[in-house]
Amino acid sequence: MSSKAMECMMLSEEQIKVLEDSFTKFTRHPEGTTLMLIAAECGLSEADTQKWFKLRNELWREAEGLPPKLRSVLD
Repeated sequence: MSSKAMECMMLSEEQIKVLEDSFTKFTRHPEGTTLMLIAAECGLSEADTQKWFKLRNELWREAEGLPPKLRSVLD
């Protein structure tokens, strides 16, 4: 489901590495300046970066046995 949507984004291996590192080491919910910096480092728009994090959070929730569309403050 979400992994298909992520594949459609057609990101390079380097972009995926930067995004995954940010997701696992720093935050699952970047906003403001953090989102802007991650987007700039990847060469993506802030909207595309935010979309990737949304999809990645859905995959994380599924892996944790939670509903993919769970809407809580910070998971």
